[in-house]
This record gives sequence, C-alpha cells and structure tokens, in this order.
Amino acid sequence: MIGTEFLKGQGLGNQLFCYVTARCIAAERGVAFGTAGQEQLAVNIHSKKGMYFMDMDLGENIPDPSVFRAYHEKETRLYLGNSVHDLTHGCYVAGEDVSLHKLPDNTLIYGNMQAEGYFVKYMDEMKEWLRVKPEYDSHEFTKDNLCIINVRGGEYTGSPELYLDRRYWLNGIQNMKKIRSDMEFIIVTDDVEAAKKVLPGIPVYHGDLDRDYVMIKNARYLLLSNSTFACFPAFTSETVQFIIAPKYWARYNVSDGYWASEQNIYSGFHYQDRKGRLFTAEECRRELEEYKEKSRKFRKNIIKPEKLEYQLGIIRSKCIYYYFYIKKIIHSIVRRSRLLDCKKERS
Repeated sequence: MIGTEFLKGQGLGNQLFCYVTARCIAAERGVAFGTAGQEQLAVNIHSKKGMYFMDMDLGENIPDPSVFRAYHEKETRLYLGNSVHDLTHGCYVAGEDVSLHKLPDNTLIYGNMQAEGYFVKYMDEMKEWLRVKPEYDSHEFTKDNLCIINVRGGEYTGSPELYLDRRYWLNGIQNMKKIRSDMEFIIVTDDVEAAKKVLPGIPVYHGDLDRDYVMIKNARYLLLSNSTFACFPAFTSETVQFIIAPKYWARYNVSDGYWASEQNIYSGFHYQDRKGRLFTAEECRRELEEYKEKSRKFRKNIIKPEKLEYQLGIIRSKCIYYYFYIKKIIHSIVRRSRLLDCKKERS
C-alpha cells in the first residue's frame, strides 16, 4: 500500500495535493491506496463539515500510521533576509522529488507534494476522483465575460513577502481586459474585509466551502492568488479558458528569480510578474534553470537536507566542544580561587 495522512489544521488545498499525489504514486506502483486521519479531511478554520460535497474514495482506512514506513518528501530551502521566516526557517523552493515514484510498498508519504510531475499522467482520472456531487455543482457564474478573482487573506495579510498587493490584481485585471474588453469581475475569498480593502468596488463572495470551490471550478477566466485552494478547481475545470497566477508563487513580492516553490509551475497557467508581464509555464521553467545556474546568491544560500544535516552536525560538535572547553576553564578558575583563599588564610 502507498498512502498519506490528513493532518489536523491542514488546508483543503494542501490535503488534496497529498491525496492526489499519493493515489497517483500508488497507481504507478500497482499497489493499494490508503489514507490515515480521514476524519481530518476538509476540517480546518474555514469549515468543520468535512468533505461533504464530493464522494472521494479515500482508499483503505489506516487507523495506525505508525505501522507503516514514513517517507518525507525531500526539501530544499533558501536562506535570505527577505523576511524573518526566510532568514530563520528558510524559504521552501523545492522541485519534484523523483524518489516518490520508486517508493516501496507499505509507505505513507508526507510533505508538500505539489509538483505537476507527481500527477500529470492522471489528470483525467483526477477529474473523476474529485467530482463534485450534482446537488452542489452550479454554473451560475459560468459567463463568457466574467473573471473570478480569488483573493487569499487570513494569515497571509500579516506576511509582506507573501500577501499579494493591489498592483498585482490591477495588472491582472488589465491583462484580462486585453482578452475581452467587456470583461467583468467578482471576487471569491476567505477574507471579505481584506478583499474589499485591496479591490474596493468589486463584488465579493464568500460562502460555504462547496460554493467557493465550485465558483472557481466552473469559471471561464481565473485571476488567482498564491494559494493552493484554487489549484484543484482549476485543474479539474471543464470550462476555464485562461488562468493568471503570480510569478514566483509565494515569493512574488520579493523574488529576483527563484520560485517558492518551483513545484507550483503548472502547464496551462500563465504567470504574471511585478511589471504585469505574462509568461507561460515553459518560459518560467526555462528562466528558473538559467537563474539557478547564474545566481551566486542562490547557490550560496541554498541548503538541501543532506547539507543541512551536515552543517547541524558540525554545529552540534562545536557546541559540545565549547561546552567542555568552557567548563574546564570555569573549573580552573574556581580551583585557582580556592588556592588563593587558602594562601590568604595561612598568611
């Protein structure tokens, strides 16, 4: 069996990536598929109802994940001073971990798992796996001249390196109007207050989880944020004609060429930079490879797991060495002090 575990507090977008990737790897390997933590699917700060609007086959239920081998997707992090997070924890910039395609039986996969290479061969099957129940599906907002803007607020608003500014949205609106001069816009968001501040005057919608999901899935035009929530509605859409997303994804605001992460470069998306220019996924991939070859800053500050482990080992060894070295000095000082005290008493 190959599977994954739905974790408490995970957003729906992240859970769907874990689910789809693990199920695709299981299909590749020709083994059974299963999931642990099924009660956590679609249960977070945005909804407590669970996955009520899809009939998802979660595979075999795994009550005890500890009996399985755990594989954690390889990470690559870039340490830069663009934010406290990136300076202390590193910015997640990893691409596809090809080891996932060769995992042994009885393995649970954990990680980001958002690379197109994990699931691109199963796009048609994925549409069936994530089919919305008829009673929740709606084409109310499937209009030839309507663009759905998906503004992500919430915890993003407190992260200047992450939260998309007004300029991104205005440039996106102008690019959509180049496609159709009569284009109209509405916003689907998790944060009505933030959306009204960044784009005043545009109608804002925020309903139950199924309504927000379906509005995005059945749109003809999408102007997306750097949130995973909209990814699978976009991937499984039968109506969408043009999609704009932020270039460099989670570091649109600060990147000089790196992606956070390159896993979020998807065929069929068009990526908009800070000047409002649009790039295809293939153009973005080529640019990124050139950047990684030429950028000294990137090569100098990138840390892969094995390198990080090595560096932590050195730090640990030095700490132990200095601990005993300082302890020896302190003992020597105390000993000398006692000897001096004894001499004073004798005199």
